[in-house]
Amino acid sequence: MDSKRDMKDQETERVSKVTAVLLKSRTGEFDLESILFLKLRGLGIYDLGCIGDCINLERLDLSGNKITNLAPLSSLRLLQILNVSANRISNLEDISSCDSLQSLNVAGNLISSIDNIHCLQSLRKLENIRLKDNTYNYTNPVCKNSSYRNILLEMFPNIRVLDGERVVGRGSDLYKLCKDIDETIKAGFYRNGQLPELPGCKPWVDNDFWEIKRSNNAILDEAYKQFNDVLHECRLLNNRATHVISQTERSLSLKNQPKQYSV
Repeated sequence: MDSKRDMKDQETERVSKVTAVLLKSRTGEFDLESILFLKLRGLGIYDLGCIGDCINLERLDLSGNKITNLAPLSSLRLLQILNVSANRISNLEDISSCDSLQSLNVAGNLISSIDNIHCLQSLRKLENIRLKDNTYNYTNPVCKNSSYRNILLEMFPNIRVLDGERVVGRGSDLYKLCKDIDETIKAGFYRNGQLPELPGCKPWVDNDFWEIKRSNNAILDEAYKQFNDVLHECRLLNNRATHVISQTERSLSLKNQPKQYSV
């Protein structure tokens, strides 16, 4: 029983810190610089260790861990998508050097004020920021400030999606309409139990708004993501199969060895 507990403790210690062995086993890559996509979700990680050696990393999921320090990510200049939701992060300054960052999810952390986000203003490609996620009930202390959204939109003029809500581009009008309806209902703006009719109302979208327009970039990105997910699973299965075959061959070789008797 004690030996099993010791083995479990060693496993926990290994997972709690990012090591080269962990990265290679998770991705199937021998060279850390070859890793482009990495998912280390819900492993209890608190030390990012050598993750900064994956200098070509483009997508990184570290959600659901115990991370407080993002310093090892400062070398990831090609990183485009970062998910560190549901951790214990209070400072974002270390990722201000991730020049290629486009999407950042920090919902469910300890970001206490707008001042903690100022450091990201240099990230010109940043288009998607999430500090709050109602689906999982993730938030940050800064979200208690009723004006934090307006302040963020002023700070980051290139933002297209904030907290999962499209604020610019296709679909933003729908979000705005729903938000206006909610605010009107909350204000109790009724006449005889109905909302008042606004004079001179115009269609809020173009006639072809609901037509499906395929985006080649979006399709390719999704296909590329799915392909890499499948490829990752295949590598894991290959590693397991190699391990099983190796064990079986070792067992057979021992079984076929002639017995020796001492004289």
